[in-house]
Amino acid sequence: MKIIVPVDFSSNAINALELAIQIADRKHGQIKLVHVIELVYDFASQAAVAIESMYKDGEKQLNALIQNYASHEVNMSYQLMEGNPAVNIARIAEEEQATLIVMGTQGASGINKILIGSTAVNVIKEAHCPVLIVPAKAQLKALQKVTLALEFANHEEPFIDWLVEMAQRWQLGLEFLHVQTQKEFQNKLIVLGLEKYLEKKYPQLPVKIHTFYASTAAEGLESYLDEHDNTMLVMCHQHKNLWKQILQKSESIAMAYHTHIPLLIMH
Repeated sequence: MKIIVPVDFSSNAINALELAIQIADRKHGQIKLVHVIELVYDFASQAAVAIESMYKDGEKQLNALIQNYASHEVNMSYQLMEGNPAVNIARIAEEEQATLIVMGTQGASGINKILIGSTAVNVIKEAHCPVLIVPAKAQLKALQKVTLALEFANHEEPFIDWLVEMAQRWQLGLEFLHVQTQKEFQNKLIVLGLEKYLEKKYPQLPVKIHTFYASTAAEGLESYLDEHDNTMLVMCHQHKNLWKQILQKSESIAMAYHTHIPLLIMH
């Protein structure tokens, strides 16, 4: 397993790194720390001086992080560069054929959330591998299980297979969540079908499916999380163009701004 961990040296970035170490395979796992210098200077002379200072400071802090966590016996390296954080993080993850990106986030608000978004949300949009967001208020020591929110769509089958394997590696329980906005008999049959599918394909896997009734999917997710704050929530994000993102809000992107638990976005 190869994990990319973007770091800005904030306390929440450190929390994300610690979660990455926790779920990495200590025998074969690799973690690459990525720090991107985002320039804001107008003049080349000022930028040159600033870049040199930022590179020296970044290398010093990255080496310190690796030394601080050397006792965990996870293979760690780093990469330092300048440019757009989200684009570079996604590019490195693709070049490294990363299994996962794990990053902390503080979220965003107001017009920035609609038009620009936090770095974490922009990484979700750019990346082609799963992205695990670790919010500032996440209680990582309480993490006991992984919960996959399902829509019962065809694209979810490989997600189930991937999560079964990951949950076993991470030694976490695996549960499924389905939010129903209407109490229809067809939905009951679909849930029963999922139970039979899982029992047949993974006979040793304890099957637990939660069904929540709510007027919207977002309300159902909130209700579930109010009762299950010891989980990592897993959702699917389908790429949409900018206008669709603004006019037709994605549930997974919306959750990324205010979730208080680790949120894993699958592509």
